[in-house]
Amino acid sequence: MRNLIALLAGLIFGLGLIISGMVNPAKVQGFLDITGQWDPSLALVMAAAIAVATPLFWLARRRRSTLLTGEAMALPSATIIDRKLILGSLAFGAGWGLAGICPGPAVVAAALGELTVLPFLLAMLAGMVIHRMLQR
Repeated sequence: MRNLIALLAGLIFGLGLIISGMVNPAKVQGFLDITGQWDPSLALVMAAAIAVATPLFWLARRRRSTLLTGEAMALPSATIIDRKLILGSLAFGAGWGLAGICPGPAVVAAALGELTVLPFLLAMLAGMVIHRMLQR
């Protein structure tokens, strides 16, 4: 049941990315270009996602379990902003700004046959492998 819920949630997320145009790097770069032809639609997508997710997170946290499976909530407990968080955020933001795409939309675009995201996905996977090796 848990895998089916995960699959369904992933499909809904991917469909939302496709409908909102977030799998298009030019759309994301248009949002990041605040001094040129700024496109605020990404902010609207984010606001809509937050508006939908916030009440559900609040309800799930209040119940102390996930809403569909009844499992215990597994929310992060760390509240400290440390060097690893800052460096990771900077790396994510730099990659997002340079490529115009982030991991979720890149996977969706690749699944749709958009081969131009493959260098990004390969670089992302290489970064994950390097990170794992450095952690050891």
